[in-house]
Amino acid sequence: MDKIDRFYTVLVAILMFSMVSLSSCKTKQLALSYADEYVEEEESFVDSVTGEINYYNSMTWVLGYFTRDRLETYPHESWMTEGYYDYAPQSAFMNALLDLRWDNVTVTLVMGTWCPDSRREVPRFLRIMDILDFPADKITYIGVDLDKQSPVGGYEELDIQRVPTFIFYVNNSEAGRIIEVPTSSLEEDMVNILFQNK
Repeated sequence: MDKIDRFYTVLVAILMFSMVSLSSCKTKQLALSYADEYVEEEESFVDSVTGEINYYNSMTWVLGYFTRDRLETYPHESWMTEGYYDYAPQSAFMNALLDLRWDNVTVTLVMGTWCPDSRREVPRFLRIMDILDFPADKITYIGVDLDKQSPVGGYEELDIQRVPTFIFYVNNSEAGRIIEVPTSSLEEDMVNILFQNK
C-alpha cells in the first residue's frame, strides 16, 4: 500500500509539473505571438526599403476628439515638428493678429492625419497660435477618416467637405473658415476672418 501511495504521489507530481510547464509555454507563446503581431502591425505602415510611413494606412489615423500631443508622438512627430519649425508667418499679419482681442475666440480644427494638406497646414497653424499665445484649451481637435467622417456626436452639423478645416468662432458664433488650403496664407486669411468680426 505504501508503494502504491508513493507511486500515485509521484505520478500526480509529474502530471502537475507537466501541466505547469505546458501552461507556461502557452503563456510565453501567446506573449511572443502578441509581440510579433505588434511588430507586424507597425511594419505594415512602414515601407521596408525607404522607411517611409504610409499615412493612408488606417493604423496611423487619429480619429475623433484628440489633443495636440497626439501629433507630437510617433508616427506623426516628424512632419509635425518639421512643418512647425519651418514656417515663418508674415510679420505684418501677425502684428495685426496680435492687436486683436482673443478672449472671445475659439477654434475647431478638423483634420485627417492621412491628408498631406492637413500635415502641411496644421503645424503652420499651431505655430501661429503659439506666437499669439492662444490658450490651448480653446482649440478643439477632431480627426477624420478618408470619408471625412468622425466618431464625434453632432459632427455632421460641422458640414466638413475637405480637410483641414479651421473653424473660427467669435462669441460662440461661426465667424469663418479656412478650408483645405488658405486663400493667401493662414495668417492673412485669419486677419480677413477675424477683423470682419471684430
